[in-house]
Amino acid sequence: MARTITTGIDLGTSGVKVVVAELVHDRITNKVAPKLIATGWAETRGLRHGYVMSISDAARSVSAAVRQAEKIAGVTLKRAFVSANGIGLAALASLGSVTVSRGDAEVGDLDVNKALEISEHDLPNSFSLNRKIIHAIPLSYKIDGKIVLGRPQGMKGMKLEARTLFITTIEQHLLDMLQVFDDAGLEIEDVYAGPLAAGLVTLSKTQKIAGCVLATIGSETVSIAVFENNIPISLEVFPIGSTDITHDIALGLKIPIEEAEKIKITAGSNINSTMHTWTTPSGLSYSKKKLDEIIEARMHDIFELIEGHLKKIGRSGLLPAGIILTGGGAMSADIENLARSVLKIPAKIARPAFDADRHGLPETLWSTAHGLAILGLTQENESSMGIKIIGQARKSFWEWLRQFMP
Repeated sequence: MARTITTGIDLGTSGVKVVVAELVHDRITNKVAPKLIATGWAETRGLRHGYVMSISDAARSVSAAVRQAEKIAGVTLKRAFVSANGIGLAALASLGSVTVSRGDAEVGDLDVNKALEISEHDLPNSFSLNRKIIHAIPLSYKIDGKIVLGRPQGMKGMKLEARTLFITTIEQHLLDMLQVFDDAGLEIEDVYAGPLAAGLVTLSKTQKIAGCVLATIGSETVSIAVFENNIPISLEVFPIGSTDITHDIALGLKIPIEEAEKIKITAGSNINSTMHTWTTPSGLSYSKKKLDEIIEARMHDIFELIEGHLKKIGRSGLLPAGIILTGGGAMSADIENLARSVLKIPAKIARPAFDADRHGLPETLWSTAHGLAILGLTQENESSMGIKIIGQARKSFWEWLRQFMP
């Protein structure tokens, strides 16, 4: 019997994460379920803030991580689901309205598609210029000014309105990423916004229905995705990350950046430590209190940015499921308490089940690649509202993409 295997690759600024998953039969539950069978990791070269600065360097990084995963999985990896990350990601909601075309005033697929097309056409040029839409997610419908609960097809009225969230990335950067994977000998099966992919393994359906914000704290960026009624309603990326914490530590303790990075990692892995002083790799002692103050100051800045976005979209203090933290920077000391203090909502670190070698890295670092791998396997995720809608944009996306393929 042929094996069903998918690969998810998260090309981050600090590291390339590869997760390989396979559908296997669970004898206990007598069900087919995804299982992680291999991972690969390599330090990323040639990226900055999610932008590809050197295609050749980035391709070598991807190849190194893929070879590592191939060795563990015992298979050759040829295709992968990949993430779009970085400050090039942006989202904007747009409204489109049409007059119902049928004589009996019944809304059909043609009316819905037309309303979505108009909402895309009405995007401001300042937002769409030099950008490519990767996700088009209907947020809500109205018929004759009244909100529709569920799908509008089959209902009757004179005017249909569709409010749609468009998630885009800079077109040139998307093409550069395509070239990176092509040079690494891989075919891209699909491209998903990193925050949405991470949400597949870090958020429950209950959390997404109630309302929550997923914050992925990377090395040079912090990306957030806000969910409500089981769909993403907003996305934002900030040009700040855990590398800024490293620089703050280096300046605050007056030590080399290499030592500051080791201290940051150690502090994250010893969040509940009762030690009052720690020692640097070079033998210098420092106050744990001072280190905590340095880290908390930068994390406070990050949460202030998130709070500002929640205020902008009218969700400040109004997300019952709170904020869920993931990414490499999510292991910073006392991060949950600080998030609760600034945002005034519940806060927790996402700890998705990870039953594969993590190469000594925290499980939060693998959320995006994990989600991408699972995405290609599970029908449940494919039929969930967010991913099903995303899939509707694939045809036009790939028609555009093929013209650049050799």
